[in-house]
Amino acid sequence: MDVEVKALIEHFKFRPLPVEGTLFASTYRSPESLPNGKPYGTGMIGLYCHEPRSVSCFHKLTIDEMWHFYGGDPLRLILLYPDGSSRDVILGSDPLKGQHVQFVIPAGVWQAGHCVAGSRYSLFGCTLAPGFTDDIFTGGTLEELLKSYPSREKDILEYGISGGDTFMPQGFAR
Repeated sequence: MDVEVKALIEHFKFRPLPVEGTLFASTYRSPESLPNGKPYGTGMIGLYCHEPRSVSCFHKLTIDEMWHFYGGDPLRLILLYPDGSSRDVILGSDPLKGQHVQFVIPAGVWQAGHCVAGSRYSLFGCTLAPGFTDDIFTGGTLEELLKSYPSREKDILEYGISGGDTFMPQGFAR
């Protein structure tokens, strides 16, 4: 394992996010809640790397998610929109080369992410308002995604969920 990756994992106490696989640490959960009991906002820091393997398998949320790039190498977000279109977004530290330092993924868009080929790691964060709760998450299965997005077969085979849970464990996000 890369020495810097190991140090980052230990420093932030990263652990795997259930279902989608990202190494993450929850950094903020608003102390106040909305009338429905959900937090006003949440924040997390994530790490993509090759060893240990940390990627985000396809999933979608019911609310918008803002991504922030913090350091390391650029990362790639793969976005599959409800209308059948798709796009890749590169988050990185060089906006003059077309990289985004922030990007909002709209609610209902399938998303997957990973550090780009040849990189060591990507350090990023995600902010949600209202905040993340386990009931806003749905994982994307190979079968479902291949049927709707056949032109993205290579990405779906790499980052789709091939078995197991597609929902966050109940109570995970508390």
